[in-house]
Amino acid sequence: MKQEVATVGLDLAKNVFQVHAVGSDGTVLVRRKLRRAEVIGFFTDLPGCVVGMEACASAHHWARELIALGHEVRLMPPAYVKPYVKRGKTDAADAEAICEAVMRPTMRFVAVKSVEQQAVLMLHKSRDLMVRQPTMLINALRGHLAEYGIVTGMGAGGVTAMLKALHEREDELPAHARSALHGLAAQMRALASEIDRLEAQILAWHRADETSRRLATIPGIGPITASAISAAVPDASLFRSGRQFAAWLGLTPRANSSGGKERLGGITKQGDGYLRRLLVVGATAVMRITRKNAERQPWMAQLLERKPAKIATVALANKTARIAWAVMSRKEVYAAPAA
Repeated sequence: MKQEVATVGLDLAKNVFQVHAVGSDGTVLVRRKLRRAEVIGFFTDLPGCVVGMEACASAHHWARELIALGHEVRLMPPAYVKPYVKRGKTDAADAEAICEAVMRPTMRFVAVKSVEQQAVLMLHKSRDLMVRQPTMLINALRGHLAEYGIVTGMGAGGVTAMLKALHEREDELPAHARSALHGLAAQMRALASEIDRLEAQILAWHRADETSRRLATIPGIGPITASAISAAVPDASLFRSGRQFAAWLGLTPRANSSGGKERLGGITKQGDGYLRRLLVVGATAVMRITRKNAERQPWMAQLLERKPAKIATVALANKTARIAWAVMSRKEVYAAPAA
């Protein structure tokens, strides 16, 4: 090569990767495919350069591998890379678009997560998946028992009564029905035990992580939410302000303004839906406490007087996200405002 590679766009895949490398003046130096086993060898032979990748499956793994080789890796949301694809959908066009996007001064990047942070997020995702499954099992049990005239109330008490009725009146059910229903009940108990095990591991990590403990001092944020934010946001300095962090979570209004007229709609719901849901659930708990004791959250109490409960809850989640950014960036615990 007449000049050294300055920037590389790497399009990730399962087996065949595409590389697009340019020099400091933008001249294309390399445009080729790599098999999975050839990636490390190719980047080992390159001098330290900027490597751009989309933040997709396996991106953090490859980012850690290339950082260990001395390269500067920048991950970008795929939605921000798409506008730079000139024409057609090919691996070569994607790699070229990644190489172009990573050089833009206004591009926003995703922090590379460590192995431990990804492991904690796996605990959260697994728990979130299992939390949804008991609802499916309960609905199935309720529907099947109703076919034999066994109907119980709704809610947690109704589930307990339903399982009790299944054991007390199982003689009224056919053998095949008993087998199927007891299998569903056993699956519910196994899921409850597995959820408790995952939550115990999340709580242990939360107690050992300094950032997570600081986040838990904020009203509406408990160990689950705090550990999820701490693991998902390894570097709060990537966000210029708390508002940008809230916008990243999709908690800010969607703008549809033109001609000098400002039009704001509902929240964008972009970004990490799991973190957004946890913050909204936490804000809901704070709202219930505020209705009983308005002195604890005067800002929330005043907002509830003007806005519906759901809008006020999302507004509080937005405020909580901004406070969380301040706590992470300043490395301080939350201090409640003076009355």
